[in-house]
This record gives sequence, structure tokens and C-alpha cells, in this order.
Amino acid sequence: METKKEVNKNGNSEDSSRTLTDGSICGFESLYRLLQSSLSPEIFKEVSRLLIGLNCGKALEPLTIVETAKGLSSQHDFDIQAFRFNADKEILREPRIVRVGLIQNSIALPTTAPFLDQKKAIFQKLKPIIDAAGASGVNILCLQEAWMMPFAFCTREKRWCEFAEPADGESTQFLQGFARKYNMVIVNPILERDLKHGETIWNTAVIIGNNGNIIGKHRKNHIPRVGDFNESTYYMEGNTGHPVFETAYGKIGVNICYGRHHPLNWLAFGLNGAEIVFNPSATVGELSEPMWPIEARNAAIANSYFVGSINRVGTEVFPNPFTSGDGKPQHADFGHFYGSSHVSAPDASCTPSLSRNKDGLLISDMDLNLCRQLKDKWGFRMTARYELYADMLSRYVKPDFEPQVISDPLLHKNHL
Repeated sequence: METKKEVNKNGNSEDSSRTLTDGSICGFESLYRLLQSSLSPEIFKEVSRLLIGLNCGKALEPLTIVETAKGLSSQHDFDIQAFRFNADKEILREPRIVRVGLIQNSIALPTTAPFLDQKKAIFQKLKPIIDAAGASGVNILCLQEAWMMPFAFCTREKRWCEFAEPADGESTQFLQGFARKYNMVIVNPILERDLKHGETIWNTAVIIGNNGNIIGKHRKNHIPRVGDFNESTYYMEGNTGHPVFETAYGKIGVNICYGRHHPLNWLAFGLNGAEIVFNPSATVGELSEPMWPIEARNAAIANSYFVGSINRVGTEVFPNPFTSGDGKPQHADFGHFYGSSHVSAPDASCTPSLSRNKDGLLISDMDLNLCRQLKDKWGFRMTARYELYADMLSRYVKPDFEPQVISDPLLHKNHL
């Protein structure tokens, strides 16, 4: 746990510059922990209510972390937090409790190390964190985007394509063993090489069932073209639609990374019946951090499902400098991946975030009954006007589209 930092004669924390160097916020691993340490309990309670909301009218409940998981966390130095989302008690339905785990991590070796060594080291790094999830009874586990490699898509160098593997390849096989061992569904986001279609490369999430079987896969729908995000050099927009996978523990979807910026992408998973949507990501503070706690939470509210947001951690430095579309001089790192993985609920509550600068495991119990309860409460599905939206979209995609703008007839009239 962090401690308060000394304040210098100017009234500033001596560690105020550490955000730029180690990813912390003035020496604290998250904004939540900074506020908790800095405010009185009474004030922090009210700030927390505003910051992460209330679940069924009460503060979010912490869960007891089992000793095995605590020991692994201490031994391997990763953040671990656990919370419970409740739902109202129903007369005709029993609670539908699902335990979900999110893993965020940094790479294990420098990007200059041999590729095979890098991949093996990441596997070994993830093993104790996955074991902690299994020991904690996690039912569904999701890893971060392209977890089995550095996020090299900023470089435009094709050699990083060597990390691509078939959907049933090495990373999936590695995780299938854990799925069988712990009776756990695992969402496995990888760089996929499609051997049946000319070795095309996709950004893909493979869904592994709790029996170790492959249920299916989803390919990333939206590819960013902003700043250092040069992902279109490696793969194209996905071709799998918005599938929802019915698992032993509920119906899940995967909205990979940049898709979180597209409200209709979130909507489509909801229309297909998702109860939990995972957003495995890789995003850096300078570009997106103010948006990070907002978009997924809004999606959970608007679509009446839970959202698990996962972001990788650390600064990855590459051997060759690269340039980007934002005018910066060439540089060798992408920026700091700020972690901050969290879970959002349909009632607008959310968990505190994991660390900004450490590997981590976030565990959340979810009563999936909350999804329908919030649909009944707000009636978003009933009051939506899908026929109007469908008509607008069908006209918008046509070359002769004209915006529906009604101008003031006096706006352009010449006045004497």
C-alpha cells in the first residue's frame, strides 16, 4: 500500500513528477488510492459515492481475497482487488452470480530480446496471476489485447507479425490447460494468423470454454488511425459481426479496444443479448485516459450489461525509432500504458481501478439479474426508436445522402 509523500516548501508533493516517470500519480497507484489516502474517511465516503457510484443504493462491497491468491500477489508483485455487485432480490428468479476476473500486465522482457524468449517469458509471468484467478474461483477470465506480445503496432515494422498465431495456436493451447484445470471460461485476445485465408492477420479474441474447448472467436471491428496507432499496417477491420457467446456462466461479447469509441458497436452486442462485454485494450495516457473511465461505464448504462475494461501496463521501448501522424519527432516508445482496469455495472456503479503501473488481477462477483432489472427500470430498449435509426443509417451510407437540416429562411436574406 502506498504511503503519503513528503510535501516540499512550495506545497507540492516531492513525488509529483513520478507520474511522468513511473506511471504513478504522485507516488500512488491510482486516483482512487490517492484520494483515499488524502481525505478524511467522511469526505472520502462522499467522494467515492460520486466517483464510482452506488450499487443498489449501497457502497460497492469488497470481497475477501483467498490466502492463496494473496500469497501469489505478494510473491509476484501484482495488484489484486475484489468486489461484489449485488442485484435486488427477486421472487421468481434465484440470483445468477458469476465471478469475473480481469488481468492486466506489462511485457516480461525488453522488445530487443528474441521473440521466442519474449513470448515464453510472458507465459511464465501470467501463470501465477491466472493461478490466483483460479484459486479465487473465477468463472470467466479475460486477458488484455494482444497479451502474448509487445504492442508493436506503432512501429509499422512487419517483423512483429511473427507473433501472429492460429486461433488454436500456442497461446490458446496454453490457456486451455487453465480452463480445464479451473473450470473457467477464458477470453484470449491474440494476433491471429488465418491459415485458411492466405495467412491473413486479424486482431482476434478466442473464447475458450470451461471444458477447454474453443467456443468461437471475434475479430476487432474498428481499427484506429490516430497518432502512433498504426494498426492498419498489420490487420484490417474484422468480419465476424457482433457475436455473443453463450457460455456456462452467461452470455458474453468482446468489444476489442478501439471499438469502445463507437456507441453503435456497444449497442450491437447488447441487441444480440450480451450480459457481459469485455473490452481488452492497449491505450496510453496522453491520448485516452480522460475517456477511459467514461466510455465503458456509459455503455454499461445504455445497454444494461456489465463491462470489463482491461488495459495493459508499462512503457514498451522499441529498438528502432518511429514516427506517427501527430507531428511529434521520431520516438522509440508508445507512451505509458496506464492499466486502470475496472468493471462497470448497468446501474452506473463501477469498481475502483487497478494500478496504473503494476500488473494486476481484478475479481468481481456479478449478479446478472441486475441486467434485466435495469432494463425494466429504465426501459431503454422499449423507448428506443430503432426504426428511425435504421432509416437514418440506411440513407446515410448512400452517396446521395443529404443531411436533415432545416435552415431559418431569414438566415441568408440580405437586410437593407
